[in-house]
Amino acid sequence: MNVSKRVGMVAGLAALSLGLSACGGSGSSSSSSSGAGKLTVYNAQHDDLMKAVLDGFTKTTGIQVQMRDGSDSELANQIVQEGKASPADVFVTENSPAMTLVDSKSLFAKLDQGTLDQVPDQYEPASGTWTGFAARSTVLAYNSKQLKATQLPASILDLAKPEWKGKVAFSPSGADFQAIVSAVVTTAGEQKAAEWLAGLKRNGKVYQGNSTVMKAVNAGEVATGIIYHYYWYKDRAESGANSKDVVLHHFTPGDAGNFVSVSGVGVLASSANKAQAQRLVKYMTSKAGQEALSGSTALEYSIASDVPANPVLPPLSSLGAPAVQLGSLNGPKVVALMQRAGLL
Repeated sequence: MNVSKRVGMVAGLAALSLGLSACGGSGSSSSSSSGAGKLTVYNAQHDDLMKAVLDGFTKTTGIQVQMRDGSDSELANQIVQEGKASPADVFVTENSPAMTLVDSKSLFAKLDQGTLDQVPDQYEPASGTWTGFAARSTVLAYNSKQLKATQLPASILDLAKPEWKGKVAFSPSGADFQAIVSAVVTTAGEQKAAEWLAGLKRNGKVYQGNSTVMKAVNAGEVATGIIYHYYWYKDRAESGANSKDVVLHHFTPGDAGNFVSVSGVGVLASSANKAQAQRLVKYMTSKAGQEALSGSTALEYSIASDVPANPVLPPLSSLGAPAVQLGSLNGPKVVALMQRAGLL
């Protein structure tokens, strides 16, 4: 799918920039002088997205929020190690496998039904112990000077074929790519996923982070790269310097390469502030919270309370995402598969 026609629309977002980094240091917070309480959030999401939502929550409720930042797997494993002694009230992730890990240890409290009712079923697990609040789409970024749209693969699995040797970049160490692998495992099976990973090991060029992958594609170092959509859109909303020769491609409808990864949020069962924590999750999935997300510079998808995504993004319904049960995405299994393939 060629999305270059959306560039003009994206450019208008530049004025919305808040000057925030993609991931700030630990200890960032939303503050208030109302004395209405304070929550500790273990946060693996981008700070620009969380600031947009949490500022509105604090303004509405007077509840202060202190964030402790880290990666999905780092914070999930920390919560598991801390167990009932965890100081966290709420856990927020970029991708859902980390939520599944914490949930498997029975460390989440069940969410209020009013919160669950705000989110479509496909974006929350059957357990009702956590929910999605944002989403990001898998895409294949390609250099338009090196490839034509007609030369692009129909499936993400095709990138393991010999003709793609040296032509695909990815960032295997990050939670983003590992979530995509979990979708391949779920939709294609563990054996095919292992064969695909072995093919990527032979064919691929490894970079650190999605933004670096996109820069490499733009510079012509490699023809294609597996990333999430918002890296391209955010760059186009700024200077476009790192994406001027990059176009996004979507695979055949239903393919694992169109995986829509869900960012999760849940209340820790050990929280001493459960009522306030439940209010935060309900706000994040409410109309006000989703509008703050949709209107932010993060350019991830809103998914709850019938709030449409930012208008520069193609509708989620148009992406041909595979049907994936969130509770089936197994992070530890994916890590083991990637280790056996020599990618971690």
